[in-house]
Amino acid sequence: MATFALTAPAELVFYEKPGCLSNARQKARLVAVGHCLEVRNLLAEGWTAERLRPFFGARPVAEWFNTSAPRVRKGEIHPEALSEAQALALMVTDPLLIRRPLIETAGLCDCGFEPGPVLAALGVELEAGEDLQSCSRGGEAPTCPEVSTSQLSSAGSAAGVRL
Repeated sequence: MATFALTAPAELVFYEKPGCLSNARQKARLVAVGHCLEVRNLLAEGWTAERLRPFFGARPVAEWFNTSAPRVRKGEIHPEALSEAQALALMVTDPLLIRRPLIETAGLCDCGFEPGPVLAALGVELEAGEDLQSCSRGGEAPTCPEVSTSQLSSAGSAAGVRL
């Protein structure tokens, strides 16, 4: 991936799980450095394998997954054993499996919120030991508020919400 900087305020599309505390902290950090966010519901997007694949770049398939997803935690899905095609097919049918957030801007696509070229390009620096990626609810089996079908349809999946 090419290294370059984006001048704030950049327009970012931020795909989140509504109600996720970690995503809220991530959005706050991006806004604090001057970026404008179009927030979209990751769970309600009309994902295809072709549309989703660029977010993962050169990462190994196992790193594409949300390790807090119930199906991963319960051992139903073993990300390290999947091909790209298998992983993408699972994620298209079950977006909870997708590592979040997904961030898209000016030719950049990325997943997760850890130090690397995309956060560096966005001017986000994390302190040593600062973890904005892991589930903020913590514990061995974190529980998040369930998102109902009516919440998904009313959460503005296509148009998003501007911050």
